[in-house]
Amino acid sequence: QVPLKPGRSLMDWIRLTKSGKDLTGLKGRLIEVTEDELAKHDKKEDCWICIRGFVYNVTPYMEYHPGGEDELMKAAGTDGTDLFNQVHRWVNYESMLKECLVGRMAVKPVAAPKEFILISVLYHRIVELSRYCAVTSYCHARFFLMLVEISSTLSEEKKQLNGKYSSGASYDWFQTDSSITIVIYTKQKEVNAELVIVDCQDKRLRGEIIVGDHSYLVDLGLDNAVQEDTAVNITEKVGKVEIILKKKDNVHWEKLGQPLESHNTFIKRTDRGLFYRKCKLVSKTEVTHDTKLFCLTLPKSTHLRVPAGQHVYLKQIIAGTEVVKPYTPVLPFLPLDFKEPSRHDGAHLYLMVKIYSHGLFTQALDHLQIGDCISVSNPEGNFKKSRVQSLEDLFLLAAGTGFTPMVKLLNLALAEVSCLRTVKLLFFNKTEDDILWRDQLEQLALKDERFEVQFVLSQPTKDWVGKEGKISSSLLSEFVKRSRKDSKVLVCICGPTPFTEQGVQYLKDLGYSQEEIHAFTA
Repeated sequence: QVPLKPGRSLMDWIRLTKSGKDLTGLKGRLIEVTEDELAKHDKKEDCWICIRGFVYNVTPYMEYHPGGEDELMKAAGTDGTDLFNQVHRWVNYESMLKECLVGRMAVKPVAAPKEFILISVLYHRIVELSRYCAVTSYCHARFFLMLVEISSTLSEEKKQLNGKYSSGASYDWFQTDSSITIVIYTKQKEVNAELVIVDCQDKRLRGEIIVGDHSYLVDLGLDNAVQEDTAVNITEKVGKVEIILKKKDNVHWEKLGQPLESHNTFIKRTDRGLFYRKCKLVSKTEVTHDTKLFCLTLPKSTHLRVPAGQHVYLKQIIAGTEVVKPYTPVLPFLPLDFKEPSRHDGAHLYLMVKIYSHGLFTQALDHLQIGDCISVSNPEGNFKKSRVQSLEDLFLLAAGTGFTPMVKLLNLALAEVSCLRTVKLLFFNKTEDDILWRDQLEQLALKDERFEVQFVLSQPTKDWVGKEGKISSSLLSEFVKRSRKDSKVLVCICGPTPFTEQGVQYLKDLGYSQEEIHAFTA
């Protein structure tokens, strides 16, 4: 993010969009935009961008964009969908930019791939011929069987070209007098609770199985009502997932329900829209003078676990505009005993949030009352647990609430990585009063000899005896040292964008490879 000029906050932008001012320059008309027309609007004073088939005049938004004008200009006069998906997939641009809508992109006819056309034609011709052979004595039986085999093969080729069925996953269902059980056969080994997301709300069942960067989805409008309680059983070694629903009325179901648009598909996770469920606020406790720990409870019909290093998005309607922000769930506290992996009930999410005095979103969040609800997305993020499991040294560099992804990483590393030698946290803050969970971190350092924490303050009092300053090459060269010459190491960093960018560059200058560095960004 970049500093914005006074009067250019999110709330200021919302006010501008509701002022009635013509932000498109088209006096309310919507037009069809060709590629040539779009390309003409590629300057800061005249900037159009296409996102997912819709064109927006973002010129008036330039000074309000938290990422700065240069980021928007990367997509000026072009289709910025891919760039948007990489950086801001979670942002509800339709709501934020609705008053900037110019119109829809003109659709160019796209020819189907030649191999797809060829296979489709062959498939339909052979199906026709095999049907003819089946009802006449014209064809030899062996030739008929050969036609059936070829048509079957071509059918599979068509599915592969469609790109939606390559996982091999499938599902089935059965019922008793009181329950419905949906069984998903993932054809994957080592499926665990973090890879399964299930929601059942308003007679809609949604079960998503994460497979690397892809996911398999069962998405149905149920034929009959079910109770709120939903049970999920996972047989990890064979990749079988059972979703058990309790019938509201003990009647026989003729069918499970109606397939929804993305039902029975296997696609990239980034190609799926974010899915939200309403979570209830059950507690709110102070961590520091400006930071609170929010505890949200998931619906009884939801099964969701947020893996270490991943985040969720919270969504609120503020002044009639949908606003979304990312937050990384933490644990309710730092465990001090790592003889066994920490197991939490899975029914709650804990979010450590800094409340900004002029922050539109965090102020709205802080004003939520116990029992109020807020929308929470599925987990997102590219951090892989496998990056930690064979480590000898783990270094964590955090600034302010950039500490939040480090909480679960600490727990994961100390509890589950048997070859671990050292975990070091270098924690940057302005003052002593800003340090999150200081007592718990110091207790953990005393309890576990593998863990070390150092606090660095940029605005210390004269009584401070610890480290002072900001992130620097000299500070990192002193702190980030391998326990032995060739030890397997990972350095994780999270904080404000300048902190993270500087830190990554310093680490590279010190000889750490890209594979040994992970920067948390959202």
